[in-house]
Amino acid sequence: MIYLDNAATSFVKPAQVACAVYNTMIKYGANAGRGGHKLSREAGDILYDARENLCRLFNINDIERLAFCPNTTYALNMGIKGVLDKGNHVIITSMEHNSVLRPIETLRTLGNVAYTIVRANEKGELLMSSLKKAIRPETKLIVMTHASNVCGNVFDIYNVANLAHEHGILFMVDAAQSAGILDIDASKVDLLAFPGHKGLMGPQGTGGLYVRKGIGLYTIVEGGTGSSSELFSQPEEYPDRLESGTQNVPAIAGLNEGVKFILSEGINTIRQKEEMLTRHFISEIKNINKIKIYGTQNQKSRVGVVALNISGRDCVEVCSELDREYDIAVRGGLHCSVLAHETLGTKDIGCVRFSFGYFNAMQDVNKAVYALYKITKK
Repeated sequence: MIYLDNAATSFVKPAQVACAVYNTMIKYGANAGRGGHKLSREAGDILYDARENLCRLFNINDIERLAFCPNTTYALNMGIKGVLDKGNHVIITSMEHNSVLRPIETLRTLGNVAYTIVRANEKGELLMSSLKKAIRPETKLIVMTHASNVCGNVFDIYNVANLAHEHGILFMVDAAQSAGILDIDASKVDLLAFPGHKGLMGPQGTGGLYVRKGIGLYTIVEGGTGSSSELFSQPEEYPDRLESGTQNVPAIAGLNEGVKFILSEGINTIRQKEEMLTRHFISEIKNINKIKIYGTQNQKSRVGVVALNISGRDCVEVCSELDREYDIAVRGGLHCSVLAHETLGTKDIGCVRFSFGYFNAMQDVNKAVYALYKITKK
């Protein structure tokens, strides 16, 4: 199998990730922070070490401000619903995933907030001037993806952060497609939601939310935290305030190994590898008749995600043929991002998404190019 669906979840993982999950299950199968015995302390140490390495990767100085979550969707919901009050206004872009759109739309239908969608152009490129025009006196939050899960476009989150802060607005980043792939300085944003199972190479069911010091969140889940058990209400201190219930220690142990692998290899090394594969893939397929590529033409402003269609062919059928005839795994459809597809002009047809990872090789790309060429000739 040639796996080119890394935007959904990375595969293959570093070997030490699976080993850490297994070893934690058989050696430290206790509940972190829920007992004074050594197994519970060992489990707690795993969480602390993982939190510390994530903070190192994202340039976060306050380790307690990083909370573990099951996935990016959960983290986005925690951040969005945690900072907004009735009457607030939110700005998002037309390249956002449904995990950004739907929580905000839910709040709108309840009569709590209003929001503005800032439209990107047909290549999915966003103008800062458009964002600036959308700001209102009641705007409290801008939520924006760092890289599109549909076409791979990378957005300048630091310019947006500066714009937001100039107007006293909070800025939240969806790093679902950039964490572990692009260099992220979380100290320059207010909230950062990220997955553990994509670029960070950890197991599924992992992710996190960074909340800048000084920002308080309303909670969307309350319960046992292993601390302040005498209180009827949720504790105020972080990360306990956001981490109710038993943590997935084995999976977080695996995530920790994925992060340590990235720190060892270096973000720049990973970025350069994926950029090389993506650049070669685009340069080859753009010469094949009947193939249309979506997204920016600036290869430096992409992650390893490429969206395309073959004229006259249904995108899901193309994915099935790639799987059945060529043993190549990709994803077709709307990718849970209807706004992005509407922007790119593919809302009614979807697209075929190829997404490359650090463990892909150039021969994987060449085989994918050959398969597409053969399909276009049918």
